[in-house]
Amino acid sequence: MQPFTLNYARPAVQLDVTTPYAYDSGLQLNVLPDGRIAATDHATLKALGTTTSTAGSKTHFDD
Repeated sequence: MQPFTLNYARPAVQLDVTTPYAYDSGLQLNVLPDGRIAATDHATLKALGTTTSTAGSKTHFDD
């Protein structure tokens, strides 16, 4: 017998999104291609709303 919820469950959608920043393990911050800290770039924050990375906690906006 199949559980009821499996009738409605869907796999997570994989989005083809590229972020304009990368995690720098030395600084432990997200940085833009030109080396600036992503959390200080107003255009990036306005477009994305956050600069959280998978390397840090999802609750901190300066990771």
